[in-house]
Amino acid sequence: MLFSKKKGLTIDTLIARQTVVEGDLKFSGGLRLDGRVRGNVTALPNEASMLVISENGVVEGEVKVGHLVLNGTVTGPVHATELLELQSQAKVQGEVHYAALEMHQGAIVEGRLVPLGNSEPKALPNLTVTEASEEAA
Repeated sequence: MLFSKKKGLTIDTLIARQTVVEGDLKFSGGLRLDGRVRGNVTALPNEASMLVISENGVVEGEVKVGHLVLNGTVTGPVHATELLELQSQAKVQGEVHYAALEMHQGAIVEGRLVPLGNSEPKALPNLTVTEASEEAA
């Protein structure tokens, strides 16, 4: 089993590199995808979930999960309700909805990035350089 230091979740299911899943896939807990899924990949609601898609992993469909670590390819919309980590070989062709985003150099998103949340982003106050340095002191 692989462990995530960030969430304490374990990867308890593996879809191997030579495996192709035709149809929708629903899971809970941790799932590592090294193969291909032609369908939607959805975590069960109200349960902790983490999906790791390796550099060889491919999803042709919608992804809905709490925590997504992506280093492979998703063709379809992505919904990460907690954290989305786009690693250097990640490629998303579709709209990306996320609560928090970590994006490494080399990751590609061909679609809109849509932050989740009900509140408007807070603007920083307009301070002059002098005011900002005085406040820092």
